[in-house]
Amino acid sequence: MLIDRCVIEVRSGKGGDGAISFLQDKHTTKGGPDGGNGGRGGSIFFVAKKNLNTLYNFRHSRVIIAMDGEKGQRKNMYGHAASDVFVEVPCGTIISEEKTGRVLADLHEEGQTVCVAKGGRGGRGNTCFKSSRHRIPRIAENGHPGEKKRLILELKMLADAGLVGFPSVGKSTFLNVVTKANVPTADYPFTTLIPNLGVAYLPDGRSFVLADLPGLIEGAHEGKGLGITFLRHTERCRVLVHMVSMSGERDPYSDHQIINAELKDYGADLEKRPQIVVASKMDSEGAEERKAEFDKKLGFESIPLSSITHKGIEKLLYKIADLVDSTPLFPIKGVNSETEMKVYDAHEDSKENYQVLSLGKHAWVIKGEKLEARAALINLSTDEGVEQLIKLLNSVNIDDKLKEAGAVNGDTVSIGEFDFTYTE
Repeated sequence: MLIDRCVIEVRSGKGGDGAISFLQDKHTTKGGPDGGNGGRGGSIFFVAKKNLNTLYNFRHSRVIIAMDGEKGQRKNMYGHAASDVFVEVPCGTIISEEKTGRVLADLHEEGQTVCVAKGGRGGRGNTCFKSSRHRIPRIAENGHPGEKKRLILELKMLADAGLVGFPSVGKSTFLNVVTKANVPTADYPFTTLIPNLGVAYLPDGRSFVLADLPGLIEGAHEGKGLGITFLRHTERCRVLVHMVSMSGERDPYSDHQIINAELKDYGADLEKRPQIVVASKMDSEGAEERKAEFDKKLGFESIPLSSITHKGIEKLLYKIADLVDSTPLFPIKGVNSETEMKVYDAHEDSKENYQVLSLGKHAWVIKGEKLEARAALINLSTDEGVEQLIKLLNSVNIDDKLKEAGAVNGDTVSIGEFDFTYTE
């Protein structure tokens, strides 16, 4: 079964908390700080593999989770870093964020790898906070949070040339003849329900990948017929082979215009791809006359083809191969060469726009991505940790913000998992 689009959730691991510990052994009863740092949380990577051709494995596994890093230990022992998670996807997979639509990666080559969720850095133990002025620090950092994202995985098949046209114009039959792909065929619409690939070999040693794509109908760009299921796979093709039937069942020129309009309306510049117009089913009675009229309206000569008698097959194959060789790859719309990955930094400036929001009578919450991220790193199990959080909030003038919002003495204020009472 071809699964070419799915939505999944990824959760990278949280960094391990730093330890608060002091050296104690039989020779030392009041030693200095020896709390070690926490280990790094596991990251999540996606890797492109040629031996995969579907996203079927994600049909039931929609959440991918990496482990958290271990906590730091006494005697300055670091916590173990969590193992990274590597997820295999087919070549041709595009990864984007569901919330923003931003494309993170286009994995089109074997072995291409991208980090989609970076594991959190381990928190620092109290050893890191020792100084000449602060010789007995009772403070440590929590591990940095991991990332949580909902991603869209979209498979766009890797083919050099794509066969386009209305249903039942001979695309599958042609693919079977030149590649031995063994695609089911019949004389009714939508025999082909999924894209099929095959490799065509030429006598001169060249070869190319040919895709038989489900038939188009008018309104396909809006999802009619097989709609987007078909069109997304054309984005990978360097060359489009536009087949128009000369059987007399439909008007060839009208079909040609409708299909080209659908390619244009899809919005991926498909109308700019090199296109070979093929007059198929030339073994039909009256096909020569219909082709002559069709070519006159086109203003150029289409390539005659009969997959039954094999007329025109070799000429068409060489034409496709020549165009494939001379046409560069087209970029996938919305894919950037560089991907920005967000990493939380404990020392990142937190003086960004944050909000003080009311939760009802006498209750408030502080919302601000950077500020919350810094607050989450503070270990609040000690008095020094609480003092550190207060200093952080004072540095961004939180008291003034609360007063402006209407807070009064005794109101409860929350930031992350920490609650405190507001006093003027």
